[in-house]
Amino acid sequence: MAYVLAGGRGSRLMELTDRRAKPAVYFGGKSRIIDFALSNAVNSGIRRIGVATQYKAHSLIRHLQRGWNFFRAERNESFDILPASQRVSETQWYEGTADAVYQNIDIIEAYAPKYMVILAGDHIYKMDYEMMLEEHVNSGADVTIGCLEVSKEEATGFGVMHVDEKDVITDFLEKPANPPTIPGKPNVCLASMGIYVFNTEVLIDQLKRDAADPNSKRDFGHNIIPHMVKNGKAVAHRYTKSCIRSIAGKEAYWRDVGTVDAYWEANLDLTSIEPALNLYDNEWPLWTYAEITAPAKFVHDVEGRRGTGINSLVSGGCIVSGSRIERSLLFTGVHSHSYSSMRNAVILPYVNIGRGARLKDVVIDRGVSIPAGLVVGEDPEEDARRFRRTERGVCLITQPMIDKLTEGA
Repeated sequence: MAYVLAGGRGSRLMELTDRRAKPAVYFGGKSRIIDFALSNAVNSGIRRIGVATQYKAHSLIRHLQRGWNFFRAERNESFDILPASQRVSETQWYEGTADAVYQNIDIIEAYAPKYMVILAGDHIYKMDYEMMLEEHVNSGADVTIGCLEVSKEEATGFGVMHVDEKDVITDFLEKPANPPTIPGKPNVCLASMGIYVFNTEVLIDQLKRDAADPNSKRDFGHNIIPHMVKNGKAVAHRYTKSCIRSIAGKEAYWRDVGTVDAYWEANLDLTSIEPALNLYDNEWPLWTYAEITAPAKFVHDVEGRRGTGINSLVSGGCIVSGSRIERSLLFTGVHSHSYSSMRNAVILPYVNIGRGARLKDVVIDRGVSIPAGLVVGEDPEEDARRFRRTERGVCLITQPMIDKLTEGA
């Protein structure tokens, strides 16, 4: 059984998570971030899945109901949405990642899976969990932890591990200020991906033990994993062994799109001629809610008013009307009007771009109406005054920001 932890707040994504949880944030033109973990599970042959939700979960639950309702009980398949519903206590929500599983132990026991794959629902990657499961069984481990190599600077935001020559974990530190590096690689650390494989009996025992500890944070990284490293057998599974690469020899692609800059960059990565993450791979497809839309349309063929897209992804239902798009990603139903231009733009569904607008280095939230003639990305001080501007100069634009502009006009 795969169990996806999808209650994340995602506060570093600023206004993008004002109304939705991080796993529900749009990604890649027509998908949501959570679709990657769920698609990996289905493509790996796992057809029993639970999703724990908590923070501002409505859009996430609606997406799961629309896009992930194809599981059939008569085929021993199941898909359970598990909101924090005070099932253990009338006053207790999910208190941590471990508690989000502990509060649903009865549901897990009813299905009686032999192994549990615990997944974070907020990362962008393609991975075959079957290979990790196979390694877990062959090693005789109590827990197997998916891990990847990251720089020492990045490692302060991860759980970091020491391993021996057989990849048995000898020490585990959650978000250390001075992370230990890999022997022979002084600037590289082995970091947890937040992916764990347990024998179900072992997991349930550990969750019950942790729930009885009044000093626990009820968290896998802070409590469950360090305890098992010291008192059991924990093995590291290297992501390079099981990642699904777009092309042989390409990087083992994995991204935490937890900041506006990282989110913008990862979406625009997809506009490359041969991106490291391949959305066109039918052998390892990205499943999602397939909204019914008309094809994208490019209209007008007049000098200075020509519907044009260069090195861009344009989703269904879009109308590019006499405007120019360059290295940009347009989600479903975007309408850009004449004489407007977009460059390095990530534009979420059903945005309307007014005539003559010039937009560069932007992320525009769903349903925003951009006024005619608006210019973003040319005057840093003006951008910072009006919108959410990041360290890299990317502007996040929401409808309340636009409303404030038009009120003051």
